[in-house]
Amino acid sequence: MQFSRAWDTFMGMVNGLIAALPNIVLALGIFMLFHLIAKRMKELVVHLSEKRQKARNLGLILGRLTQSAVVVTGLLVSLTVIFPSFKPGDLIQLLGIGSVAIGFAFHDIFQNFLAGILLLLTSPFKIGDEIIVKEFEGTVEDIQTRSTAIHTYDGRRIVIPNADLLTHSVTVNTAFHKRRLEYPIKISFQEDIGQIKDLILSTAKSVEGVLHDPPVQVFVTAFDDSSITLSLYWWTRQHRHHHVLHLQDRILTVLRNRLLEKNVDFPSPLQHVRLYMPTEHNNGRQLDKHTLLADETASEV
Repeated sequence: MQFSRAWDTFMGMVNGLIAALPNIVLALGIFMLFHLIAKRMKELVVHLSEKRQKARNLGLILGRLTQSAVVVTGLLVSLTVIFPSFKPGDLIQLLGIGSVAIGFAFHDIFQNFLAGILLLLTSPFKIGDEIIVKEFEGTVEDIQTRSTAIHTYDGRRIVIPNADLLTHSVTVNTAFHKRRLEYPIKISFQEDIGQIKDLILSTAKSVEGVLHDPPVQVFVTAFDDSSITLSLYWWTRQHRHHHVLHLQDRILTVLRNRLLEKNVDFPSPLQHVRLYMPTEHNNGRQLDKHTLLADETASEV
């Protein structure tokens, strides 16, 4: 009796599947059609965005979003064909009820996603730019909807949430074709400032890679009892990090040799050492430097 009931149930399922087979085939065809349309639309969006350098990354993201939206639409239509009683509105209503819980659960993900879209829209930097954000510095390797990856100069990959990039200051070292660099140089207080400035200017201008427009400049920026600080400013088109290091190395090497040739005096750190000689006062009581009386003597060397 139970076997007969199970068999009737099984045959009912088979008959129902056979009856629904045309709808299943039609639904698969509809889904494949939507999938093909989604792929073509993604390629179209990416192709249109490639005409603008700044919109290239945004076009890739919008292409993916367009493809996903079309695929989801095709899936809903296919489910409606297979299950006539299924209504997309019911699913949307269910998702609406659970949207609050989903919002709390994926708050950080949604925040980074929206921040990524804004970054791609505004394009403050692009892939290949060298940036500084907080304590991290490196080359932008990839910009995604959730995070941005930078390749540091010491060979590490740092993944930064897009929300941090949107809420913190970001320095883009390669935003422009020219970049100004500077380096402090200390000379002795007795040196002639005018002659030293002329020597530094002529030496820096002679180094390959230093631009003459804007001009090289030298200013007095600080001094103390034994030294004067001159700040050297120069511009270059070689704004990449490794180019900057090589250029600075050439400038400082040549400048050091020229200053030594002209017998320029470099300051040495000075320290004043005071020695207090303890004395005996009154009843042979010994006093240290913190309790010296007015009539005690101190020696200074």
